[in-house]
Amino acid sequence: MKTRTLKSMILVFLISTASLAGCLGLEDENESQNLEDFVIAYSIKDDYTNVDENPHRLADYLSEELNMDVSLYPIDSEGAALQALRFGNADIAFMDGGAAWVGWQQYGLDAIAADQKSDGRAYYSAHAVVLKDSEIAAAHLDDDPTTDPFSLMAGKTSCHTGWLKSAGMLLPMGFLIGNGYANVIGDANDVESLRSTITNFFSENSSIPDSGTPYYSYNGAVKCLSEGVGDVAFVKDSTISSYCGNDDASTNEAWCLPESDYILLPSYGNAPSHPVMYNPATSDAATMTLVQETLVAMKDTPEGLSILTDVLNTPAISSTNASQHLSSYGNLIEDVPGISAYFDSKYDITE
Repeated sequence: MKTRTLKSMILVFLISTASLAGCLGLEDENESQNLEDFVIAYSIKDDYTNVDENPHRLADYLSEELNMDVSLYPIDSEGAALQALRFGNADIAFMDGGAAWVGWQQYGLDAIAADQKSDGRAYYSAHAVVLKDSEIAAAHLDDDPTTDPFSLMAGKTSCHTGWLKSAGMLLPMGFLIGNGYANVIGDANDVESLRSTITNFFSENSSIPDSGTPYYSYNGAVKCLSEGVGDVAFVKDSTISSYCGNDDASTNEAWCLPESDYILLPSYGNAPSHPVMYNPATSDAATMTLVQETLVAMKDTPEGLSILTDVLNTPAISSTNASQHLSSYGNLIEDVPGISAYFDSKYDITE
């Protein structure tokens, strides 16, 4: 009788223990399931000479702040970033303005944030620059609304920063074409028509420099203007002050004229900084709001600020959306001949 009682007690104990273990296991499993997976499309190097630049720092930081399992989805191009969002392989991606515009227009992607420039803006303004003694400058400064400085550019020699550069070519030409100053010469679906469009509206001698040549990039375009090679340069709002407006004049470029000799015409559009894009069709709105808030708050913690500086190369991140961040840019470049086909080819977009 005692033996039976002991066996019964042991059996009850084993059953109770097994049940408790099952409950504990279920709790562990539920905890594991509650830890969401979140994926960032990011270009990753095989090796980082400077370990501070390793983007896994960003993933680890967000994992801690969001209480999510954050990982990186390796990409090797802007096109791969677009496809990763398009097909749900990643939740967010950092990309350039051109790729973001394509994603917004063609695939319904949206933005939650964008990195800031050194002055705190998430964009820079595009401007035409002329010399103060030119007729274009006079038309701008005479307070006479009937004199249009942009119409006076016809037949002048233009200085661009390079072929298909944003502030140096796409934005100004989109403005001039869209507002009827310049006519598209050639096939409207071929971006190469832009070259003929430029030389037809301006002059055959317009500077469209290749990388490594004297008038390439922002400083090259202003050098082209300063040396009298061209009549108008297309740059961004900070270009003149950066190269020719330093407090210590000895640090200005040797070819610089006095800063007051350069006249900036009114800006016709903004070039966006790198946005953080996502796919609303595959994303949870509440999660994206949390991610947005966390990215914006990174500047407020020592580790977050270090990652912004070392990994993302920005002082801070601003909240935004695609319409706010990309509209000015998109409204201009969409008038450039063949721009959509060009971007599709550049980013290797296929249906």
